[in-house]
Amino acid sequence: MLMSPSRLFELTRQLSDTLTELEQAGIRVEIGDDFAKYRAYRNQQHDRSPLYPMFDVTRSYVDHTNGFWVCGFNTDGELVHTQAVRLLDLTGISLATHLNKHRHKYITPDSTPDPDLTFYSGPDALHIITGKVCYQGDFWLRARGLGGPRSQGTTSLLSRVLLEVMIAAWNPSFVFALVPKPLAAKGAHLRYGYNHCDPGRWLGPDQQITEEDYLIWMGANDMANFVGRTPQNLQRTTGMLTAAESDRKRNAPTNANA
Repeated sequence: MLMSPSRLFELTRQLSDTLTELEQAGIRVEIGDDFAKYRAYRNQQHDRSPLYPMFDVTRSYVDHTNGFWVCGFNTDGELVHTQAVRLLDLTGISLATHLNKHRHKYITPDSTPDPDLTFYSGPDALHIITGKVCYQGDFWLRARGLGGPRSQGTTSLLSRVLLEVMIAAWNPSFVFALVPKPLAAKGAHLRYGYNHCDPGRWLGPDQQITEEDYLIWMGANDMANFVGRTPQNLQRTTGMLTAAESDRKRNAPTNANA
């Protein structure tokens, strides 16, 4: 489905506003589809777990036709943010079947004694998510104390950049991500822009829980509502302007002859 000119204009304007806000917060955003370059960026991060196979060009077929990434850099040129997305063709199969077959690409490296015998289970939504599906992953944002970018609300803005571009480019039926239980308990899915959050877990060779990842997801209607909402920071700005206008009107002299 092609994007209408009015929607394209609105997307351009909204992304421009969001990117400007992020730059004012000290984050310069780069969007790309060269996953060899993304791998090079990630390999510089020795304090993080290795790059997931899903986005590793040496282990998966990923390029401009089925993926792109978003990176953020601070004013010193240091990498402070990553996230990426993959477009999956799940026509005729469910997400449950896909994760069962391709689980090695989603399992956190070194989280289980035997990835061959580790499976994801739990959410009922696994069986209804099908068709043209997107996976958002590798989300990371450096946090430095209480005044870091997370506390400034940049998580929502950064996730929105990826989701807006993804929806405009591919118009998927579903989008999903996997988030650790502690983050899910804090409402991470809301900060990322997702409506649904379902408990899930990875079970190892002895049925032990090797990791608890919650499934967060949106359907087509959820995504339509998502792109129709004004980003939170812009809503606050609009609210402040409206209040200021109200003050001006309230304090303005009245015209007795009106």
